[in-house]
Parts: sequence; C-alpha cells; structure tokens
Amino acid sequence: MERPNNQAKCIDSSDFVTILSSQGVGFLLSSKGKVPLSSCVGQTICLFFSANWCRPCKKFIPTLVQLYDTLRTRGKDLEIIFVSFDHDENGFNEHFKCMPWLAVPFDAALHKQLSNRYQVDRIPSLSPLASNEILIEDDLIGLIEDYGPEAFPFTMKRREELKAIDDSKRQGGKLEQLLTLEDRNYVLSRDHGKIIVSELAGKTVGLYFGAHWCPPCRSFTAQLIEVYNELTTMTMSTNQCFEIILVSTDRDHKEFDLNRSSMPWLAIPYEDRTRQDLCRIFNIKGIPALVLIGPDGKTISTNGKEMISLYGAKAFPFTETRIAEIEASLRKEGDALPHQVKDVKHEHELKLDMAKAYVCDNCKKQGRFWAFSCDVCNYDLHPTCVEEETLSESFC
Repeated sequence: MERPNNQAKCIDSSDFVTILSSQGVGFLLSSKGKVPLSSCVGQTICLFFSANWCRPCKKFIPTLVQLYDTLRTRGKDLEIIFVSFDHDENGFNEHFKCMPWLAVPFDAALHKQLSNRYQVDRIPSLSPLASNEILIEDDLIGLIEDYGPEAFPFTMKRREELKAIDDSKRQGGKLEQLLTLEDRNYVLSRDHGKIIVSELAGKTVGLYFGAHWCPPCRSFTAQLIEVYNELTTMTMSTNQCFEIILVSTDRDHKEFDLNRSSMPWLAIPYEDRTRQDLCRIFNIKGIPALVLIGPDGKTISTNGKEMISLYGAKAFPFTETRIAEIEASLRKEGDALPHQVKDVKHEHELKLDMAKAYVCDNCKKQGRFWAFSCDVCNYDLHPTCVEEETLSESFC
C-alpha cells in the first residue's frame, strides 16, 4: 500500500515557541489543563498535524499512542504536540480527547501559520523540532509504521541502523532472531499450543504470507496443503524436516482464526508485531507469498509460491540445485515426446505443451508439466493417455 508523502521537517524548537509567543499564546493544552511552553524544553518534540474528519489520521493515532506510551514508559524524553486541522473547536475537542499528549490551543489562524511555516501540505504529518545539525528521517510516519517505538529518536542514522538489523535477520541464519521477541519464544500450533522456535532449528521452514479475505490466497492454500501433507509424509521417511508458519495479513483476529482453521501448520500470533516486521524484512508487496528458509536458517528464496505452483512437492528442498535438476529432467522428458500427435479420441491435432496444472480430458485426473493440448478447443491429454491414429499400441 502506498503511503502518503508525510515528510518530516527539521525545525529548531525555539522557532515554534517564537511563533506561539508572537500570537500571545504562552501555554499548551493537556488532558489536565494548561501547560507552560517551558515544560517542553530539553525534550524531543514532534508536531502532529491532524484532524478529526481525516480517516488516515484516525487510523494512525492508535499507532502513535502506542509509540508515545511505550517511549514514555522507557523514560525517553519525547513530547508530541497536536496542531489541529479541524474546521471548528468541537472537532478539535473530539479529536484531542483520544490523545495522551499536548496540543496547541484551537486557533484557525495560528494553525494555518504553523502549517505554512512547516510546509505541511497533507495530513497526518509529523514534524520533529530539532537542532539543525541533526538529520531527521524524511518519512517519519512511514518509519513509525514500520518500526514502532524502535524508530526513536527518528533520525536518518536510526533508520540505517534498523535497516542493518533487518538485513542481519534476513541473511544471518538465526531463525530465533527472525521469529521471536523478548517476551515470546514460540509460534502457535494448529491446536492452539505453543511450539518453541528453537525446536525448528535444522528444518526447512516456509513463511506463508496470506489472508482469508484474499481469493488467490485461498486457492494457493489448498495447493500448499497438498504439498505440505506430501512433504510431511516424505520427510518423516527420509529423516528430513519441513514446516510452514503462517504470517497472517488478515484484517482482524476473527479472520485470522478462520484462516488458520483450514491449515495444518504453525502461525505467528495475530497480535504480534513480528507479522508486520516479517513483511517489511522480506519486502512483501503482495499475497500470497512464500519465503523459504533453509536448515541453516538462511533464506533460500522469497519466491516459494512460484516453486510450489510449478513443481509442487518435487521442488523440495527448494534449492537452486534442486530446481535445476527438475528442469533438466523435464527437458529430457519433453525431448523424448513428439511435438504433435493426432489422437483417435479427438478431432483436432494436439501439440506438446508445458502446463503448470491441468485436468486430463481422458482419465479426468490432474496433470502437471507436459500435456498434449488442442489449440482449437480446451482439450488436454496426459502423454500416457494419447492413442495415436497411426499406432496400434496404446499409451494408456
């Protein structure tokens, strides 16, 4: 989803105080009453431009409240000051009552002056007040949506540090670092139990990004279940291990539970921020998506969906070597087949074709890879179901 262009401006806090003082404003508002401007001295201050009529603002506020409360609990010197874009004081009061921070008293002319000074052309917008030598991250709202409280103190340096941590988790080969938090070392099993992440070490793990509301996800889930069940049986007999973990992008917990009910594998808890973190770390732009992690904890592929769609369980263990083996085998198989045939059961000529999946019109069973297909009508045959007119021998 494309974010609005919420750019943070690096402005000296004394400039903000000067503007308010020039308009005769010597205090800010809190839920308990008036607060002197001097109370913000020495703190990291962010001006929050927002309005009660703005849906994106209302959507972002819970995230900002969580960040504010968490950082204050950690003892960080952060203060947020609400600057209203509301049309009247009633809208201002309604909006401000859900905020735990301070606010500039409602004054349409003053708010316009502040928005012009800080070049605010859309809301929600956050403008940090800092000394000029500090380089503030441009997309502050995006940074907060991505990293939550860990984004503090909102500098470009902090952004680079967080990106380096993401890279380390993606490439570092430590499944626990990727999937756990300080207060959670487990993932959920289908029966609502807890599986310790360390127990997954040495397994090939698929991170499945999907949602119940998404029709392509439901279709791929059915295919993935078949592959999972086949591989579970196969790996038990070969002493290899494969597991899948759902990384839900469902809209609420009810959808999450409904989604999980059809799945035989594990899941990241819905209320856990790790779901969003994994989407960011692996740059998930669309669903369904399947990221494959090798037994060594390192990423094998972020394109597991295509591997499963093309090759099914044959793709295991999903390495480049294995895919090359499959493709070489398919080429050899195709070279041994005629390019076209005339089957006694069909009026048109059939041409050799490669298909992800199809249903044979003779035996009615599903086929994969090579098929003899009709260009005129929707007719497909397994190579083993072809009965050529010129041959007496049946391939069935």
